[in-house]
Amino acid sequence: MKLEDLIRRFRTLAKDKVEPYLFESEDVVDWLNDAQAQACIRRRLIREDARPEVTRIELAAGRHTYPLHASVFEIIHLQVLRASDSKPRPMSIVTREWLDAEVPGWRDRDDASDWVIQDDTTLRVVGRVENGEVLELECYRLPLKPFDVDNDTAKPEIHEAHHEHLIQWALHRAFSLPDSESFDPDRAVLAERAFTAYFGPMPDADLRRDTRADVQHFNRGVLP
Repeated sequence: MKLEDLIRRFRTLAKDKVEPYLFESEDVVDWLNDAQAQACIRRRLIREDARPEVTRIELAAGRHTYPLHASVFEIIHLQVLRASDSKPRPMSIVTREWLDAEVPGWRDRDDASDWVIQDDTTLRVVGRVENGEVLELECYRLPLKPFDVDNDTAKPEIHEAHHEHLIQWALHRAFSLPDSESFDPDRAVLAERAFTAYFGPMPDADLRRDTRADVQHFNRGVLP
């Protein structure tokens, strides 16, 4: 479905087909952008392992922290590609708390390690890195290009089978607007339930943090 199709169907379901509209097109587009991002996180819809601007980070000696691409919200696999060796070195995501308990002095470590710390928007490589090394990742990400109200022929990046379900989130947001003639909490709840029934619940921050660091348990047997 194109953006114009999504907006038209939204207006049909919202009974907002006559101008002047209750809901501005700019607002509907914002809600649909939010819907696609929510859908990607809830169901992990976009798996990325190809685009170098998302999946490759060039490392530099003396630097341990690097920004993640803004679209990345969960990492599946990490490895370091070394300039001097064709064999990649697998990396595991761990937490600072685990390193503090299991690897005293890890912040000052001067040899190469197999550990990376993932924060919300950055990766911190533990130990020494060398010029020419590349951190390569496989991940789940958000859409790269949000909808623009001036480009109504754009399509969602997710599979077409999911498109019509995005409208439920836009309806939820529309009927949740306080102090407006469209405010309808019952319809807002029904639309949110329909969206969640299809895409699943939104994980909270603690659950996502646990998911990022759950690989640490596989490393205990190889620690010095």
